[in-house]
Amino acid sequence: QVQLVESGGGLVQPGGSLRLSCTASGFTLENYAIGWFRQAPGKESEGVSCISGGDDDTYYADSVRGRFTISRDIAKNTVYLQLNSLKPEDTAVYRCVADRALRGVQVMCLFRVGDYWGQGTQVTVSS
Repeated sequence: QVQLVESGGGLVQPGGSLRLSCTASGFTLENYAIGWFRQAPGKESEGVSCISGGDDDTYYADSVRGRFTISRDIAKNTVYLQLNSLKPEDTAVYRCVADRALRGVQVMCLFRVGDYWGQGTQVTVSS
């Protein structure tokens, strides 16, 4: 029953925008911290952005701060990642992750931890 499903990826030109969605089923999103992680060929997995389950504290990796925005809609059981001013180096598979542990969002993103993982959605930035 527990499942995370991502959507919204695709091909976009440099400077363009996308909005990724992560919809949870089988559990209450409100009780989990949610992160967006990404991985490209030849690169280490990166914790892009994480949001807490309670007070909506957020963390952004230096590589995306100021360009990406994470948010949640509890009524829709969905977390979003708005990607603006996209660069070719943003090309990767983006996965959403849910974590119940009581730790900060910075820790979650830096150590890339989670209890449930989505299958991922491909983002490709190319002219």
